[in-house]
Formats: sequence, C-alpha cells, structure tokens
Amino acid sequence: MNHPLKAILDIRREELPQALMMFLYFLLVITTFWILKPIKKALFISYYKEAGGFDFGSLSFDAAQAELLAKTLNMFVALAATMAFGALSNRFHRHQLTNIFAAFFIAGFVVYTGLLHAPASGTVWSFYLFGDLFSTIMVATFFAFLNDTVDADAAKRTYGLVVLGGVAGGVLGSNVVRSLIDTLSRTSWLWICIGVNLAIMLIATIVGRRFDRDATSSDARLRDGSGTAPSPQSAQLGPARNPALEGARLVLRSRYLMSIVAIVGIYEMVSTIMDFQFSATIANYCEGPEIGRQISLAFAVMNTTAFAVQLLLTSFVMRRFGAAVALMVLPVATALGSAAFLALPVLAVGRLIPTFDGALAYSINQSAKEALYVPTTRDEKYKAKAFIDMFVQRLAKALAVGLSLIMTSVVTDFSGVRWLSLATLVLIAVWTTAARYAGRHFDDAR
Repeated sequence: MNHPLKAILDIRREELPQALMMFLYFLLVITTFWILKPIKKALFISYYKEAGGFDFGSLSFDAAQAELLAKTLNMFVALAATMAFGALSNRFHRHQLTNIFAAFFIAGFVVYTGLLHAPASGTVWSFYLFGDLFSTIMVATFFAFLNDTVDADAAKRTYGLVVLGGVAGGVLGSNVVRSLIDTLSRTSWLWICIGVNLAIMLIATIVGRRFDRDATSSDARLRDGSGTAPSPQSAQLGPARNPALEGARLVLRSRYLMSIVAIVGIYEMVSTIMDFQFSATIANYCEGPEIGRQISLAFAVMNTTAFAVQLLLTSFVMRRFGAAVALMVLPVATALGSAAFLALPVLAVGRLIPTFDGALAYSINQSAKEALYVPTTRDEKYKAKAFIDMFVQRLAKALAVGLSLIMTSVVTDFSGVRWLSLATLVLIAVWTTAARYAGRHFDDAR
C-alpha cells in the first residue's frame, strides 16, 4: 500500500455503485443526527438556564446536570427501541424497515415543527430523547441493511468508503448548522430533516430492489406463504433465546473479551463525563443564542477533524503500527484534554473537549475497536458483542452520570466540574492498560 487512500478506493468496478449508494445513505443518516444534536442540546441547556434549573421534588439541578438526567432516561428509551427494532426486523425486509422507521421520524419532525415554536418543558425533554432515538434506530437499521446487502469479501473492500460516508455526514451536518444557526429557525431545520429522510427512503428502496442479495429469496418465501426469510444474523446465531445472557457468559470466560469490556465501558464513562464538562462550560460562560453558536462550532470542529483522521490516518496507523497503537490514540488524546481542562477550565479549552473525544472516537478508535472482534469465534462476534454494546455501554453511562452528579453536588460551584478531570485521568490509566493488552492480543493473532 503506497498511500492511505488506497484502502478506501480499492473497490471493484461492479461493487462501486452499491458502495456509493450506501455511502450516501449513511451520510444522510449521520447528517440528520448532527443537525439534531446541536439543536436539541442548545434548546435543552438554554431552556433550563433561563428557567434557573430543573427541580425534581426536593432536588434542584442546573442545566448541565438536568441533561445528565436526560441521558439516563435515554437509556430506557434506547432499550425500548432495541426491542421494537428486534420485533420489526423479524417481520420486514431491511429496506422496508428503513422506510418504516424513516416515515416514523418524518412524522415526528412534522409534529415538532408545531411544538418548537414555544416549547414547554415536556417538549424540551421529549425532543432531546427523540433526537437520540433517531441515531439509535437509524444507525442500527443502516448496519443491518448493510450486512444484508454485501458478503464478507465485499465488506472488506467497501467498508472504508461506506464508513467514510458517516464521517462526511458529521462534517456536513455540523458545519451547515454552524453556518446557519442564526439564520434558520428550529422549524426550518426540521423541514430540512424531513427532506433528507425522504431521500434516505428513496435510496433504501433503490438499494433494496437492485442490490439486496437476500431480497429475491425473501420475496419468494413470502409468495409461497412460508413467511419472511430469516436474517443472516439469526441464521448464524441459531435458536438462542437470550444472546445477551449468552454473551455475558462468554465475556466472563475470556480475558481478551474482558479487556474489550474495559475499553468500551471506560470510554463511555470518560466520554459522558467530558460531555457533561462541555455542557457545563457552555452553560457557565454563555448566554442566549451564544449557547447554540458555541455548541455548533465545537461539533463542526470535531467532525471536520474526524473526517481528516478517517481519510488520512486510520488506515495508515492500522496497517503500519497495528491495533495496539491505534487503540492508544484516543486514551492519550482524552488524557491531554482532561489535563488541559483541569489546568485551565475556560471556555476556549472546554469548547475543545468534543474534539479531544469525538474526533478520534468516530474515526481511528471506532475502526480499531471493531477490528478487535475479528479473531473471536462466531458466538463471540454476535453474542458477546451484543452484550457489550447493549448492556456494558448503558451501564457505563449510568455510572458516569452518578459520579458526575455526586461530584457536582459535593462541590456546588463550577470548580466541581473541573475536578471531574481527576476521575477521568484515573479511568484513562485503566483504559490504557486494557487497550495495550487487547491490541497486543489482536496483533499476535493476525
């Protein structure tokens, strides 16, 4: 390999049309998410800063602490969404599933065009959860669709280009919001999301009809009255009733999988704490429309950096230095970000927190982390990974929320947010140890 771009562009001619369609599909999903994220975050923080905080019984929370509660509530919404996704995926083919969910979110956007003119507290909370629900469902639907439309060999050649579409969507969505946040109303942004999701439905229909290798056999089974064809995932997993519990057993039996649990869980804790520090910094230093400007600017910088890393560095680092080195990049960067905020908790540093975290999490760390499952067994790839993705991530977020609320309850002024960096630095030390172990195991197994 002479240059890192070859890993993305080394695609067979006959695979290129489908890869480009899936690139565009993923780009539009992530574009919508990055339109929604800064808007819902700015709305939530602005609303509760102007209201003087959020009262729950005898407890009072400031704007950033209230957002932590919303993140906790989102875990239950995500669990319900996972159950709904599983039920519908057994009944409908993947492009039909995309269209069902996209239509659901389009209907939601239409409803919120009326509610966001003068939002009440219920609207603020529900819109925050609705924005997270979009990414939970539509990203899962995309990858299920992708798995149904390519085989393993084609996936190795096209994955880089397709994933780049998601990173590009982050750049597009966040930069468009940053440029036009003072020009367009929230209602206008929702109409843009409606148009983008109509395009997603069109692309899903085209890909489903032209490229889905399972569509023909599935349609034949339906015509014969034998029901919907099982998904590749269900065919591989067999009749297991609860893959999450099976996954837990597999994880507990393997030091290698436990190291992946540590990597995923500690990252989620550190990321949740750093996002809280970012929100608290914005709420502490900014007022009114400036809150939205600063949030959108931070996300635009983060996604632009992630795009550059994915395009220019990820393949080079993975191939030249291996997973052991690639897995160390994010903990080192987050350690630098946490140390910088601990030393100087000002707006300029707080605004860079998403860059230290997300720019590398969505690019090189994502690629390296997913690669860790390559040397595992089939059961570990599906059952153990399901347990880690469904349970470990949510548990880690809940632990981080609890830690953040306890720290800022003990130290009630802004310095409490600052001292959370001590906790992240301790966690990063453990994360680094796990990453070194997992990376070396992976490189030795190749």
